[in-house]
Amino acid sequence: MYKMTEEEFEQAVADALDTIPQEFLDELDNVVILVQDEPDEELFSSSEGAFMQDAYCTDDGGEILGFYDGCSLDERGDDYGAFGEYPDTITIFKGPHERLEGGREAILEEIRKTVVHEIGHFFGMDEDQIEKMGYA
Repeated sequence: MYKMTEEEFEQAVADALDTIPQEFLDELDNVVILVQDEPDEELFSSSEGAFMQDAYCTDDGGEILGFYDGCSLDERGDDYGAFGEYPDTITIFKGPHERLEGGREAILEEIRKTVVHEIGHFFGMDEDQIEKMGYA
């Protein structure tokens, strides 16, 4: 298992964001991207509904690699922002990435895929659309 320092993992997430075309980054309004060591226990206890649509898991579904929590662009109405909404969050989890098979390069590629996957949810894409793009 390849272990990363917190700084190395945060840099990998930043590098993944740098691969996103600027016109998409410009649309990331009211979104915070977070890094967390492990998913909270409550994420594991929720196994249906919007949660499963917004979580990016390993192929066997056992590990949560990333999670989008918020109001996607296609769900935002004309009054969005009028009430001072909290920012949407995209969380990328360090521990589950480190437990993936492969070395550093494989983990970096999976971090990039996870970041793109969760940004896709922000734009209102569902799992099928994200999969067709190669990010599932």
